[in-house]
Amino acid sequence: MILKTILTLALAAATSTIGFSGLALADNHGGDEREDRALVILTSDSLQTQGMAMILSNAMQQQGTDLHILLCDAAGHLAVEGYESAEAINTPPSNPAGQVKPEGILGMLMEKGAQVDVCAIYLPNSDLGEESLREGVGVAAPGPMAEMMRDPSIPVYSF
Repeated sequence: MILKTILTLALAAATSTIGFSGLALADNHGGDEREDRALVILTSDSLQTQGMAMILSNAMQQQGTDLHILLCDAAGHLAVEGYESAEAINTPPSNPAGQVKPEGILGMLMEKGAQVDVCAIYLPNSDLGEESLREGVGVAAPGPMAEMMRDPSIPVYSF
C-alpha cells in the first residue's frame, strides 16, 4: 500500500513537471525563443466557414501567433484582387463589428504580417494568373508547405 502511494505521488509529480515544462515552452517563458506559429488551410466555399476561419485566425494573430494561410480550391478566390463575397456574415454577439466579409479579415491579417499563399494548383486550374492575386499573396510550393505540415511545432488547422 505504501509503495503504491509512493508510486502514485511520483507519477503525479512527474506529470506536473512535464505539464509545467510544456506550458513554459508554449508561453515562451524561461528563455525559449521558439516562435508561436500556425498554418491555416482553407478550402471551403462556405461563406460561414471562410468567415469563421478568418475570425479564428484573427484571434490567434491577436494572441501572438505568426500565421501562414494557405487558400485552396474555392477559398483561393479570397486572394484574388477585387474579389468580393456575395454577402457579409454576422459576427458573434461578443464582436461589435456586426458584419464582415472573409476577404476583408484576410486583408487585415495580411496587414498585420500574416503570410498568405494560394495552393500550387489554384492558378493552373483557373483562368487567372499570378498578376490577378492581391499584392503580397504568393503561390505555395509543395515542398516547403509539406515541411510546415510535418513540423510538429507548427499546428495545422484545416477548414
